[in-house]
Amino acid sequence: MKSNKSNQPLRGLRILDLCEGKGDSCGRYLADLGAEVMLIEPRQGSPARRAAPVVEGHSLYFATHAANKKSVVLDVTQEDDRTAFYALAQQADILIHSRSESALQWLNEITALVESDESHLICLAISDFGDSGPYADYAGSNAVHMAMAGITARSGLKDREPLLPPGQLCYEAAAIQAAWVVLVAYWQSAHTHRSGSIDFSVFEASCQILDPALGVTGSAAGGQSATKLAPRGRPPEGKMYPFFPCADGFVRICVLNPRQWQAMSAWLGDDHPYTDPAYANMAKRFKYMREINLLIEALFAKEKSADLVAEGQRRGVPIAAVATPQQVLKDDHFLARGAFTDIDLAAGLQGKAPAGYLKINGQRAGIRTPAPALNEHQPSFSTDRLALRSASPAQSTRRPLEGIRVLDLGVIVAGAELGRLFADQGAEVIKVENKAFPDGLRQSLQNQPITESFAQGSRGKKSLGLNLRSEKGKQVFKELVAKSDVVLSNFKPGTMDSLGFGYGELKAINPRIIVSESSALGGSGPMSNSMGYGPLVRASSGLTGLWRYPDDESGFGDALTIFPDHLAARVSAVAILALLIEREKTGVGGTVSLSQAETILMTLSTELLSESLQGGWLAPCGNRGRFDTPSNLFSCAGDDEWCVIDIEGDEQWLRLCSAMGRQDLAEDQHLNAASGRLAMRDYVEQELSKWTLGLTPQQIVETLQAAGIAAAAMARINELPDNPHLKARDFFRINMQPGLDAPLLTENGPAGKSYLPEPEIRPAPFVAEHTRELMRDILQLDEATIESLIESGDLEVMAS
Repeated sequence: MKSNKSNQPLRGLRILDLCEGKGDSCGRYLADLGAEVMLIEPRQGSPARRAAPVVEGHSLYFATHAANKKSVVLDVTQEDDRTAFYALAQQADILIHSRSESALQWLNEITALVESDESHLICLAISDFGDSGPYADYAGSNAVHMAMAGITARSGLKDREPLLPPGQLCYEAAAIQAAWVVLVAYWQSAHTHRSGSIDFSVFEASCQILDPALGVTGSAAGGQSATKLAPRGRPPEGKMYPFFPCADGFVRICVLNPRQWQAMSAWLGDDHPYTDPAYANMAKRFKYMREINLLIEALFAKEKSADLVAEGQRRGVPIAAVATPQQVLKDDHFLARGAFTDIDLAAGLQGKAPAGYLKINGQRAGIRTPAPALNEHQPSFSTDRLALRSASPAQSTRRPLEGIRVLDLGVIVAGAELGRLFADQGAEVIKVENKAFPDGLRQSLQNQPITESFAQGSRGKKSLGLNLRSEKGKQVFKELVAKSDVVLSNFKPGTMDSLGFGYGELKAINPRIIVSESSALGGSGPMSNSMGYGPLVRASSGLTGLWRYPDDESGFGDALTIFPDHLAARVSAVAILALLIEREKTGVGGTVSLSQAETILMTLSTELLSESLQGGWLAPCGNRGRFDTPSNLFSCAGDDEWCVIDIEGDEQWLRLCSAMGRQDLAEDQHLNAASGRLAMRDYVEQELSKWTLGLTPQQIVETLQAAGIAAAAMARINELPDNPHLKARDFFRINMQPGLDAPLLTENGPAGKSYLPEPEIRPAPFVAEHTRELMRDILQLDEATIESLIESGDLEVMAS
């Protein structure tokens, strides 16, 4: 738990944190980046201090989500404490809360301050459904958001029940988007001298981050949108990213492009039926995937996973072992990278948890101090205030990142999404690409000039056709670096250095440049050169192993997800913006280095800490919640119709019994506490299923939500455009994208309802569409020079 100012770009940013169990990772991540985050707690402590799992009286959730924060106890009923809170609010830059009753009481105390034209305080409310819309008063849970956002419907296997993903991915991912939103607001406030309130909805964020219906799809999708890819039911087992049993578990492969298939074909030998070069075509090969997979299964069956991974790496076949949580905690690669840190919960009680999301300037931005004891700190900020402020205010309608230029070398999903986040906020994002090495998102099954997937991920960008391997092309890129703010890439580690574009070289050209690199397993460590695809990242990080049916050791259910690409992009975006904020004071840029696998580890931080303390605790649990029941998916009237019912606590159990008209269950003394209900879980679920099978999901949801119980119908993603809550909250926009047959429905900004301007929805570019314009406007090259560079192949222009 080392402190290093070079990896704390937000040092001096002051934040009051009134979250109580939802959105806590927002403050945690900002604290990791150096912000002074102060928990305001009641005398009995925040509910997060009692959140399960609890070991020897210590909440592991609080231990992982309150690290690096401070704790101050204030009582809203006491005048002196109200005065102290008002003084803190005057000194703070940001207030984060979860719309709890106590948080709203505190907000009432500072209404005049928040509404003042002179106020610098940004108020971020993180709640399940926001403060407006038909679902505003709904009770939410992670399982509810999974169902409503269309994620559950695509998770699992054909002819089986849907499968809820493990952990609390919706809340964890939404919290990172909330951090992005509030930092964008802080940057905007610094330039406009205006602040305000942000109404942030976990449901909307879940629709944007995990597996968005209107987002970028993976390279195997052939450019098709998620709505066209997703069947009504679950996908068949192992077609796209198959699993194979081996001597000590399972491995997974991602053989997509011709070169990878040639390597896999050679591994199978020269006498199998699919050696014809025509099978390098993915569409042709997919017709015979069952037969091909049987050959691979026989080849792998008696080998150990580590040997298969090593051989796959040697041959150029993307492959990963499906790791268990126990293996992840002891993994040599993660340990070499410092991905885990020890956490002392009490004398003699030490566990291991993920240390932090990423590295800043080569140093882990992670846990420096453990979660605080209740009221451990004084009600005052201890660091000098960052106090970022422009000399004169800009118009409040300015795009927040207006004036920032980004050179975007990113590819596929994570790369596309990161650049788009900046383009949406007004940055000039230049996609640097080359026809000889096309971005996988450019490829389509029908050879379209542009695809829906690419348009979703690259809206608002410009395209520069540039040969980064020629000397003149390299020189053009370096001249652009001299006039830019950020460089983004997600190539295999070492690629930027091999091209001559390592941070040292770029910093020598422009000391203010910020360079962000993202890869599957990070830029260092024994497995850093592994080929990175999302399915392999999930396997290596332990997520896939948990994302399976408990009664089927090969029943892995993550075939259609592209998690964590969209989340990883947001983790990087927050860190880049933090460095831009710091640069306003120092004049110097820096580096961001992200491992997508470690992003996943952070979403499972509580679960992994628990596993380190209680070996064997973390295992696939299917759709059942761990800490109370009923907490599960239940079949309803209709064709493959399901609903989530997710109670929390004894009072909600009684309300559920009343809603079902089952007074007998309410009076059963064996069921009056969570421990008793868990002991009789099968019986409880059977009785509940009798009720749900006779009702539609909508009838169940209306009945239970009226009783304050978290419940949701399982939605398909093609139903989301008609969702009344999303429509009421202006979730959707239209992109008039050239090259597509019809206007493209796309998502709005990341902030829900707020005072920030909405993104300007501009089309995605064709390949090299803006080359001449960019050379003229940025480098001031004359037409003769531009034409000469085009003729020599150093520049490329859009095909006529």
